[in-house]
Amino acid sequence: MRYKSLLHPLAVVASVVVVATALLVPSTAAGAAPITVAQAIGQQNGVSATVRGYVVGQPTATSTVVRSGFPSDYALALADSPGQTATGQMLYVQITSSFRAQWGLRSNPSLLGRQVDVTGPLGAYFSHAGLTSPTAFAFAGTSPTSTTTVRPTTTTSAPGGGYDDTYYRTAIGKSGTALKTALNGIVRTQTKLSYDQVWEALKVTDQDPANSANVILLYSGRSQAKTTNGGNANDWNREHVWAKSHGDFGTATGPGTDVHHLRPEDVSVNANRGNKDFDTGGSAAGEAPGNYTDADSWEPRDAVKGDVARMLFYMAVRYEGGDGWPDLEMNNAVNNGTAPYHGRLPVLLRWNAQDPPDAFEKRRNQVIYESFQHNRNPFVDHPEWATSIWG
Repeated sequence: MRYKSLLHPLAVVASVVVVATALLVPSTAAGAAPITVAQAIGQQNGVSATVRGYVVGQPTATSTVVRSGFPSDYALALADSPGQTATGQMLYVQITSSFRAQWGLRSNPSLLGRQVDVTGPLGAYFSHAGLTSPTAFAFAGTSPTSTTTVRPTTTTSAPGGGYDDTYYRTAIGKSGTALKTALNGIVRTQTKLSYDQVWEALKVTDQDPANSANVILLYSGRSQAKTTNGGNANDWNREHVWAKSHGDFGTATGPGTDVHHLRPEDVSVNANRGNKDFDTGGSAAGEAPGNYTDADSWEPRDAVKGDVARMLFYMAVRYEGGDGWPDLEMNNAVNNGTAPYHGRLPVLLRWNAQDPPDAFEKRRNQVIYESFQHNRNPFVDHPEWATSIWG
């Protein structure tokens, strides 16, 4: 038996037109018409919106956006034109762990210049007009990638790894003094070691990847038997990268035993470095090829210049004078003596950029976190934070 349609023929045609029209309308990350970057900057009210803009770089500080050499997958900057260079005309977008593999600039540098739609609450990021905790990403006019379809990334191989959403959650998006304060609140929670316990810790943290019976000495780069620790000639001992006289904290439990800045080094090389600040130049250092020294400064070999800088940055953030220890600070001086300062800051910032964290340094940070102090060096996970605080 055949039934007649209850719809008028014109109604059927109208329905088809509506459906066809709907299919032709480009989808956005939120399913609604996107707003411009300029509109998003003017609507920093915490309300969720879909913003359409061109990817113009990665923000690393309130007024700094890099367009190459992206340090991580954690943020991008959008603008209404692909050639925009004024940070005041940009929206800083946080990239949470669910989206980093597909939308982070370190992993996907070809995103630069592409037009995208991002959905999330409009609010300050890096103390700048931003969009945080995004719920969807899409290339302009395509279907969105949402948190319901992307498995969160938990790897710790890239800077920060999965720790941004947990360990660093109170620091993400901050810069300058606010970032320094937030990081201090995070890393000051730690297990403290005695000076004797440091010996055994260094045998694990600085183990030679090619020979588990040895450690790698910081300045000389020599692989040496773990069992040769001590105070005799050619033994290795505990080098305080932040010289313990700079703040006069000695070797009592606290900054004097913090493994994040203690490293194995040959006894005579350790003595040669002494309590000198770090700078470039001087004469070749004996028993430490590639190192240079003069009356008041020490220049480490190229392979560990960044390591040295990041250890000092950690100390300046960890010890802020609030727990009975000196307030350690960076400065642009040498000959700091017993003052709680270490320099030279501009040189150290340059070394941090020139020598990014390698596998050895990242493993060391992880071992200290998991097995000894249970806190991390933030500048190994996020080297760009040094510039954000001191740049």
